[in-house]
Order: sequence, then structure tokens, then C-alpha cells
Amino acid sequence: MVVDFGRLITAMVTPLDDNLQIHWSQLEVLVDYLIEEQQSETLIVSGTTGESPTLTDGEKLQLFRKVVELAAGRCKVIAGTGSYDTAHSIHLTKLAEETGVDGILLVAPYYNKPSQEGLYQHFKAVAEATALPVMLYNVPGRSVANILPDTMLRLAQIPNVVATKEAHGDLDHITLLLAKAPEGFVVYCGDDSLTLPYLSVGAKGIVSVASHVIGKEMKEMISQYLSGQVEQAAKTHQKLFPVFKGLFHCPHPVPSPVPVKYALKLKGVDVGGVRLPLVNPTEQEAQFIKALFE
Repeated sequence: MVVDFGRLITAMVTPLDDNLQIHWSQLEVLVDYLIEEQQSETLIVSGTTGESPTLTDGEKLQLFRKVVELAAGRCKVIAGTGSYDTAHSIHLTKLAEETGVDGILLVAPYYNKPSQEGLYQHFKAVAEATALPVMLYNVPGRSVANILPDTMLRLAQIPNVVATKEAHGDLDHITLLLAKAPEGFVVYCGDDSLTLPYLSVGAKGIVSVASHVIGKEMKEMISQYLSGQVEQAAKTHQKLFPVFKGLFHCPHPVPSPVPVKYALKLKGVDVGGVRLPLVNPTEQEAQFIKALFE
């Protein structure tokens, strides 16, 4: 199965109203903005940035349907259906398939720390329960369980496992993976500030948080690199670097999507606050984010 999700994928925030319920009219504004202004080629709905841990299954399914409708073929839509429970991940994936999404994102099971064999069997079971293309998500900083290259290469043999999002700085890991990956299996960077280094060892593109506010510039950096303008791409990377880092460190670590939701408000796209246990930025953090864009 060969699927092209493009070079720039946005892990979309979930707009919330004053009562912290999904703000459906703002969802329409956000989807248009990400596609038309920030040039997102694919949107991931209900990933970490979409506050998936605090969305109900019902809310997730409504979001999948609505974003597919709003995108109207202008970009692809991937549904985040992974969890630390294989049976629940299968259940939600089957329901998501009925909403018209183009693919599934499966995060490495978090908290319960499965072995490499456990990771393989988990992903295999979920992938085999759907006809949709599957992107795996390796984020050892959040999930603790690191999907090692050999395990990922086993998973890449499953026909509909077509990609992985790798959110770590181990370029040796990425190089080993890409050197042996089957044709059609691609790697996406999952950390904005590592986009250019990942491209340099053969990654396809980026699953981004910063693309909510600097997607157009990131797309330009990717184009520069791919067209051989390597020095110009490096300069663009250097220019964007404070935003890449600042959306996670304001100036100390602040959990996503707190900073990017505030940054969107500054850009005129108000997507509301965050659900507990996340909290809105402090005054100091808010001032730091403002300064990033001044």
C-alpha cells in the first residue's frame, strides 16, 4: 500500500469554547486556516496536540467526521485512535474507519511499558483490524516504550503500515530504520526543530505543532532543502528555530498544546483553552510566547 500524506502534516489542536466543550464553528475556521494559510497537506485529528487523553470516544468520532467534511478533499485526514489498551484501540479504529478518514495514527502504548514483542503484537492487531493505511507514532519521551528499529522494520512488513512518526533526536535510529525500510514505507519527523536534520538522512517530512503558526515558512524550508538550496534551508531553519523551541519551552518546559493554542489566539484564530490536567499559560509564559512573534 503506497499512500502520500505529503511533506507537511499538522497535528491539529481541538478548539474548545468557554465551557471547554468542542467549539464546532471555530473548528471550521481552524481547518480552513491550516489548509489555506498554513499549507497543511494532512491534518491529524485527536493526537496528543488535539488533547486526545481528555476527549471522549464520542467527541473523537464527531471530530473525525466533521474534519473530513470541512477538509472537503483539500487535504487528507488521519484519525488518532491509539491508546495503551489494544482492544480499545481496535474498537475505536473500526469506528473511525466509518467516518471517511484517510488513515489512522497509532501511538506507542504509554504507561504500561510493553516489551518489543508486546509493541509488535499490539500494532499488528490494530493494523489488521482496518483496511486504512496506518502511521505509527514512536514518542519515547511520553510513552517510555521506544519502538526499536528492528521492531519497526517487522511492523513495516504489514501491508497497511505505511509510515512512522518518530519524535526523538536519535538520528542513528532513523538512519538504521531508513536504510532497511521496505519501498513505500516512510519516516516523518515528530519534533519541529529536527525537521531539517531528519530530511538530511532521508525522512519524508514533518508531523508538526509549529505548522499551526509557521506552516508556510516550514513548507518553504522543506522545498528549499529538496530543491538543493541546502544553505538557504539551513538559514530558514535557524530563523524558525526560536519558534520551534519556544512553543515547548516558555522559557521553561510547558506541555503542548498550551503554548500553540495561545499562539493561535495571537494570530487571530481563537481555539480556546485546555482541559485539565493541562492549564492555560501563566502571565510570564504568555509574554514569552508574544515575544516570539514580535
